[in-house]
Amino acid sequence: QAQLVESGGGLVQAGGSLRLSCVTSGRTIRDSCMGWFRQAPGEEREFVATINWGTRAYYADSVEGRFTISRDNAKNTVYLQMNSLKAEDTAVYYCAASPKYSILVTDYNYWGQGTQVTVSS
Repeated sequence: QAQLVESGGGLVQAGGSLRLSCVTSGRTIRDSCMGWFRQAPGEEREFVATINWGTRAYYADSVEGRFTISRDNAKNTVYLQMNSLKAEDTAVYYCAASPKYSILVTDYNYWGQGTQVTVSS
C-alpha cells in the first residue's frame, strides 16, 4: 500500500509560478510511473503530466512548455514546476502512481488527496 501526500499549492497571480511536491510512503516510487492530474469544479479529472521510471516525461498540450515534472527517487518525491500560470490552470492537483507510463486516470491505482492551486487573473 502506498500513501501520496501533495503540497505546494496556493494562490498566485497570473504569470507566476508554483512548485508542487508529492511525497510517497509505504512503497518507493522507484517502481512506479508517476503522474499529475487536475480537476476544476464541475469538470472531469484531466491529465497534466507523467514521468516514467527514469526521466522520460509527457505533458498535456495545455501545459507543454510551462510545466515540468521531475522525480527524486532517493527522496520518494515527485515535483511539478508550474510557470507562466494562467487562470485556467486553477484546479485541485493530484499526484498518482501507476505501473504503466500512461495518461489515463484509470491506469493509476494510488492517489494523493490533492492540493488546491488558484490563479488570479
